[in-house]
Amino acid sequence: MLSKKTKYGIKALTFLARQEDQTPVAIADIAKSENISVKFLESILLLLRHSGFLGAKKGKGGGYYLIKDPKDINMAKVYRILEGPIALLPCASHNFYEKCDDCKDEVACAVRKLMTEVRDNTLKILENNTLADIAF
Repeated sequence: MLSKKTKYGIKALTFLARQEDQTPVAIADIAKSENISVKFLESILLLLRHSGFLGAKKGKGGGYYLIKDPKDINMAKVYRILEGPIALLPCASHNFYEKCDDCKDEVACAVRKLMTEVRDNTLKILENNTLADIAF
């Protein structure tokens, strides 16, 4: 299942993408609009800022804003930053591969074959969508 961190991160990015003038938006405004805890949202937005998706302005009129065009924010990258591996099993992961301890024959493993197909299809959907695609 998708974690709340990822769900809320995508909701916050979508909210920011829909701002017409791209001026900074206070965390409290995003949290209220999207029904997210301010404290939890702070940690998510900080992570997205350090990952190069958001900028922040301090002081009066401050808040968070997109530093990339929504069409240049790929959802696979967002997912990996917020959620981690796209694959449901480490043995089916491209970027976070690990051999399963209980597997005798990885090549013949039915679970790995199924989860690799799930990964490939999920990755295809995420890579073919940008923030612009889902926000507007």
